[in-house]
Amino acid sequence: MPLREISLTLPNRPGALAGVARALAKDRINLAAIGVDSTPSKGRVRLIVSDPDRAMRILGEAGYEAEVREMLAVRLEDRAGSFLRVLETLAKAKVNIQSVAILVTREGSQPLVALGANDLPKARRLLKEAGFASQLAERLVTNSDLLATAPTIPPESVGLLL
Repeated sequence: MPLREISLTLPNRPGALAGVARALAKDRINLAAIGVDSTPSKGRVRLIVSDPDRAMRILGEAGYEAEVREMLAVRLEDRAGSFLRVLETLAKAKVNIQSVAILVTREGSQPLVALGANDLPKARRLLKEAGFASQLAERLVTNSDLLATAPTIPPESVGLLL
C-alpha cells in the first residue's frame, strides 16, 4: 500500500483537535506526521497515521468527514537548499505540490518528506531521475512502515501525539 495522508476540516474552537485525537487514540492509531492550519472559523488537519483505512472508518463513525490522498516519500540531505532542489525539479515540470509532511522517521541520518502532488506518477518519476528517491521511498513506504522505524513510543502516550 502506498503512503497516504488523511485530511479533515474542523471548527476552530478549543477541544476540536482533541476530539480527533481521542477517537484515534482509543483505537490505538499512531501518528507519523501532523499538520494544522486555521482561519478564524475553521482549521484544516492533515495526518499520516499507522492505519489510514481503520482511521478513516473510526473518524467516519465519530462524525468527521475526511479524505485520503496518496503521498510520495523522498529523501533529503540534512542541509540548506535540499528541499528547494526537490521543489524546483517539480516546478520546472509544472507539477503542483498540494501537501508536504516531514516524517518522524529518517533513512540513516537523512530526513524523509512526504509530498502530495497533482500528478503523483510524474512527480515520482522526476524525483527518481533527479536522485531524490531512496530505497525506502522506492518501495512505496507504507504508513505502518514509517511508524515501525520511528522511535519507540510507550503505548500510554499514543493519545498525546495528536
